[in-house]
Amino acid sequence: MGRYGNLDYGLLTKTGFLLGVGLFALGAGGGAVGHSLYGALPAWETTMFTYAEVIGILLGLFSPFLFGIFLPLTE
Repeated sequence: MGRYGNLDYGLLTKTGFLLGVGLFALGAGGGAVGHSLYGALPAWETTMFTYAEVIGILLGLFSPFLFGIFLPLTE
């Protein structure tokens, strides 16, 4: 048994990256579709889509580093 238990690093890396890509796509697509269908969106919706994009980018970048490089090396 490893230091962090039985973690499937490959699965965690892929899942985290795909979750980040999905959040980014939801934020970018929601903002684009919302503006094209409804014109000006309320401020809270614009903020929500922007945060989804930023969190998606961060999750997509840091998940492979954390689960694909850092944790396997420290085990």
